[in-house]
Amino acid sequence: MRREYDFTQGVRGKYVARLSRGSNVVVLDADVAAIYRNSKSVNGALRKLAGLPTPRKRAQRARQ
Repeated sequence: MRREYDFTQGVRGKYVARLSRGSNVVVLDADVAAIYRNSKSVNGALRKLAGLPTPRKRAQRARQ
């Protein structure tokens, strides 16, 4: 850490509960990340590999 960083007012673990409830982080190796640039492409490839159907998009309601 650099000396100019000041964490004296910091709160340890402030977001840890929120992170543990709704996070599923997967780290890709560099060679895989070069092929799959975003979560949409990764999810699509995993669905095909697992034999899962592609989710359908919800129909847009007509605006009144």
